[in-house]
Amino acid sequence: MRLYSLLASAKINLYLEIIGDRPDGYHELVMVMQSVDLSDRVTVRSLGVKEIRVCCDHPQVPADETNLAYRAAALMSAQFPKVFAKQGGVEITIEKQIPVGAGLAGGSTNAAAVLVGLDMLWNLGLTQLELQELGAKLGSDVPFCVVGGTAIATGRGEELDFLYGLDNLYVLLAKYRSLSVSTPWAYQTYRQQFGESYISDSAGLDERRRRVHSGSMVAAIAHQVGVEIGQGLHNDLEKVVLSEYPKVAQLKETMKALGGLGSMMSGSGPTVFSLASSRLQAEQMKTQIRQQLSDPDLELWVAQFIPTGIRLDS
Repeated sequence: MRLYSLLASAKINLYLEIIGDRPDGYHELVMVMQSVDLSDRVTVRSLGVKEIRVCCDHPQVPADETNLAYRAAALMSAQFPKVFAKQGGVEITIEKQIPVGAGLAGGSTNAAAVLVGLDMLWNLGLTQLELQELGAKLGSDVPFCVVGGTAIATGRGEELDFLYGLDNLYVLLAKYRSLSVSTPWAYQTYRQQFGESYISDSAGLDERRRRVHSGSMVAAIAHQVGVEIGQGLHNDLEKVVLSEYPKVAQLKETMKALGGLGSMMSGSGPTVFSLASSRLQAEQMKTQIRQQLSDPDLELWVAQFIPTGIRLDS
């Protein structure tokens, strides 16, 4: 019985700007995304029957067709029906480390791992670009998760320009276990409150994208300057989420006071992170915040920036 086990990296947003509406109903975005080594283990295994099965050790993760990993396998079987007929079905086992509903692309990176794993299991020989194109059919974050590292994302998040990968920074991640934020709610609320400021003409959208490419955050990444990366953190969705979720706002302020390189909410939340120049600094901040916020519902992780997304588990 053949199988592949892969590590699927979480991602954080170092920069997230909403610049307009798209004809498909999504928002036009400019983001800088970064992989971290907080990872799920995803194993794809050949079955003797033509079925797709999903198993996960986390009770909140569905095992049916609503799971993005299941949908990734269904997409591959539809794209390559002859291979699926010959090779048979697949069992997908997900061992969760990335928190669920955290804004860290846990579902997307699991789906990306299934695409990569089935490419190997079925000997398809797909390129990274072909895997990314398949991933875009599943969700905006999946193409990035396939490759990982550091990238500027535009469009609805699926158009990627990869940057020189960062691996010299660490991050403290914090999330209240019982707290979740609806991503559609966050974007819809932002549209209601700030839609009048959206750029609508193509020339304006192109100019705004170019400004980010040549801006301070990308320059700081190119020169590997952690202090400047921390200073350049930006997330438009904080404008609506922090006022609606005071615990997330308090968490950000508490983490900001710890003295890291910079603190911000990732994506639509509710995870908040602080950047650190070393693992020691990140661990020290973890101890400090545990002392200041003794809530047992608060979960904390220390992770390192990595220049890759999906990778074989050695």
